[in-house]
Amino acid sequence: MYSGSCLCSAIQFEIEGPISHIVHCHCSQCRKAQGSAFATNGIVKSCDFKILSGEEKLTAYESTTGQIKYFCQVCGSPIISKTESKPDQVRIRLGTITSDITERPMAHIFITSKANWEEIKGSLPQYEFYEPGR
Repeated sequence: MYSGSCLCSAIQFEIEGPISHIVHCHCSQCRKAQGSAFATNGIVKSCDFKILSGEEKLTAYESTTGQIKYFCQVCGSPIISKTESKPDQVRIRLGTITSDITERPMAHIFITSKANWEEIKGSLPQYEFYEPGR
């Protein structure tokens, strides 16, 4: 089980299952939403993600048709995103998880959109779009 929160702790959540498909996403939307070179996201089953407190502080933005990003209206922390075509899963921003995470990133995605000042290092696979199997 994992626990997490936004920066101001207004929103508290838990994850009861594993986190899969952890990736470093370099797309321009993730960079802008995160305010950084990339966002590290993982997928959890919708039924495993539970908001414990502060649900009324969660607000949403439809970044592209059918994809909604949820964040704290107080501190702005991005928490999850949902895709209409995949209602059984949510994509969680790993930086909001306070527990130790046992799963590890599997790839860098959307590398052709990476910030021009960023240099990707390490041995993780790099993909122009989504990782295989997604």
